[in-house]
Amino acid sequence: MSDINLPSGEGSPQTSTTAGNRLFKDPSVPFALLYICIYIALSVGISFALQWIAASLLAGERSIYAPKILAISEAALMTGALASGLVMAKLEARPFGDYGLPGRSAFGKLFWQGAFFGLIEISAVIGIIAMLGSYHFGGLAIHGVQLLRWAIFWAACFVMVALYEEFTFRGYLQFTISRVIRFWPAAVLLSLAFGFVHRGNPGESKWGLAGVVLVGLFWCLTLRRTGNLWFAVGMHASFDFGETFLYSVPDSGMVFPGHLSNATLAGPAWLTGGSAGPEASVCDFVVMLIFFFIFPRLYPALRSHQDTSR
Repeated sequence: MSDINLPSGEGSPQTSTTAGNRLFKDPSVPFALLYICIYIALSVGISFALQWIAASLLAGERSIYAPKILAISEAALMTGALASGLVMAKLEARPFGDYGLPGRSAFGKLFWQGAFFGLIEISAVIGIIAMLGSYHFGGLAIHGVQLLRWAIFWAACFVMVALYEEFTFRGYLQFTISRVIRFWPAAVLLSLAFGFVHRGNPGESKWGLAGVVLVGLFWCLTLRRTGNLWFAVGMHASFDFGETFLYSVPDSGMVFPGHLSNATLAGPAWLTGGSAGPEASVCDFVVMLIFFFIFPRLYPALRSHQDTSR
């Protein structure tokens, strides 16, 4: 069932002094820092090259949130993150799949199961808000070929977003930092970082950021239980697709063009999520807590992890 062997952090009990010495002497620490440096260099370089090449094709589009610019940016970030992981795999002489994205499982069963969970999550949240009178789907905003083109565009874009963010925050760094401070402390640390990097999104709120941290922890749970990141990638991509395109509501504070309908979301911020969108709604927190209860029962602990320390 498992595709990778997640670091368990097993070993004899350590004093805080010994743990502190390990933190600074373990080669995982400089490897993690090296990964971050390589990732930044590659992402910036690739982004600059892609935007320079595309500049003549995207005349008039300058906003970083314009769909085509956004797609270029996300492609650069995804490529930088994955390429950095490939570099580290060579340096560490281990398979790239150890970091959470084994090629043999790419877009397989776990990905589609995750995509189903993501659609269930956003549909349940929107459904509750609609039942309470604060969401209305409205008329279609796009039709025919345009509808199909935008659906494909946003699906591809959000798969790139999911691959980039999942590998960056729950891939190489999760694997590497877990070797020093164990899985769940690393998961908490990186989920907080995941929330922190979203703070600059237009319209983001403290409850939106809390929701980002919570779902980050859930995706760590899916990594722990399935052995890889493909479930998380599918769920991440489909939730974003559902928010942006299918239900046409703010995604991390942004309403993007090319959405399906002229939807309206109006009501108290605790219900609708306010400017941040449904991911900051109390409904999403309730659905996520239900997922935390259901998921471990659907996906039992991997045998290799049942007796390891947390």
